[in-house]
Amino acid sequence: MIAIPGGTFDMGGESWNNERSLPIHPVELSDFRMGQYPVTQSLWMAVMGETSNPSHFKGPMRPVESVSWEQIDREFLPRLNEMTIHKRPADTVYRLPTEAEWEYAARGGPEWENQSFLYAGSDVLDEVGWYDGNSPGETKPVGLKMKNALGMYDMSGNVWEWCADWYGRDYYKKCLEDRIVKNPPGPEHGSDRVLRGGGWLDLAQYCRSVYRYYLDPSYRNFNIGFRLVLSIPPV
Repeated sequence: MIAIPGGTFDMGGESWNNERSLPIHPVELSDFRMGQYPVTQSLWMAVMGETSNPSHFKGPMRPVESVSWEQIDREFLPRLNEMTIHKRPADTVYRLPTEAEWEYAARGGPEWENQSFLYAGSDVLDEVGWYDGNSPGETKPVGLKMKNALGMYDMSGNVWEWCADWYGRDYYKKCLEDRIVKNPPGPEHGSDRVLRGGGWLDLAQYCRSVYRYYLDPSYRNFNIGFRLVLSIPPV
């Protein structure tokens, strides 16, 4: 886990589907820790059991994929938190990142303003991520590409990553108008959950740090995984 100091940043920006990533709005985040890599198949099996690997592309250091948001929330996270109850700081839990935490980490945390990269650590996707132009046709073991300013790997490409938030097309506008700034949790209700980062079979434009996507939380696919956050539970 990488310690990420909290701070403020301007969330959102120009992307292929601008209506999803605009308007740009200020966000303030508290400190948190985030997994340096997507959750690997090795970690998944350590928590869920040696015979539980759902991934299509097998390999202990490849990201686990073909997992739904619901399975992560209802099975993996409760088991992980129970297993680590005496091994993590008091009052903290493992959870999925909020969409704001994910974007802040992908863009370099406190250094985001000095970077302004299209992808997580570079303007050249081949340097930091696996996508349809270089994968070829499969996931890759984590950590093979260049890290970003925070030391985070694979935030652009390899697999899409589930976030905690419900998806709301107008949520960015609501944040700006209602001055929702501090640790935004996403909409209270919805039908789809947010995904970020793009994956191995996607065009480069889907792997930009500001690009948003969404799917039903029961959906699973060999292009979708997740990353962990460790922090005080959100209010």
